[in-house]
Amino acid sequence: MPVVEYQKQGRIARITLNRPEALNAINSAVRRALRDAFMDFRQDKDLWVAIVTGAGDRAFSAGVDVKEVAQTTSDQQWDAFWGLEGYGAPETDLHYYKPVIAAINGYCLGIACTLALACDFRLAVPEAGFGFPEVKRGMPTVIGTLRLVRAIGLSNALPLLLTGDIIPAQEAWRIGLVHRIVPRERLLAEAEALAQSLLENAPLAVWATKEVAVRSTEMPFDHAWRLGESLRYIVNQSQDAREGPRAWVEKRKPVYTGR
Repeated sequence: MPVVEYQKQGRIARITLNRPEALNAINSAVRRALRDAFMDFRQDKDLWVAIVTGAGDRAFSAGVDVKEVAQTTSDQQWDAFWGLEGYGAPETDLHYYKPVIAAINGYCLGIACTLALACDFRLAVPEAGFGFPEVKRGMPTVIGTLRLVRAIGLSNALPLLLTGDIIPAQEAWRIGLVHRIVPRERLLAEAEALAQSLLENAPLAVWATKEVAVRSTEMPFDHAWRLGESLRYIVNQSQDAREGPRAWVEKRKPVYTGR
């Protein structure tokens, strides 16, 4: 059985962490499989949205596989120091211009919470728990720190990062870590409905908008403006940019192709 299930359903990619017996803990095999799945999603022009979730009903993922970490060699630590271990990993450094939805079905801790933060939408069941317990294991969290502070601000992020405590879904929603809390039996259906709503929009316009939104946070306003106008010019040359206004005038639903 694969440690990560990767399925394509129409224009939606489904990526499922699949180690329920270990609370979907992320080991090196899972990281490699996640990297491969996200790279395929990124490169497949027929896929427009991804949904990421965990197998079972206890955890999205309990975080890094501590048993494997305890056996980490000095060479592996060296690779981590230079960023080689995380190269191409979805939670680390690759920017995905396509929308990604996290359907969080339980505990979402450490590196798994970092993965969820790398997603654009985070739906969670009421029983979900969030946190960065690395400091309780004698380790700092780095990418999680960077992503969490950017997502919810320093004052909300520091209590999570420095205590290592786990907060419930309702608190995660209050501080903006979670976008929506949904009943467990509706989680995947709600994620699917959200994906379908995104598919109704022109994909090139969605991807360009996300690109500007994400990259502009680290750019001066005038540079971000120029980036946005450049992307707008490119997208406006597409067939979809003509299809949208034409469909509106003809009072029909547009048919977008991503071209």
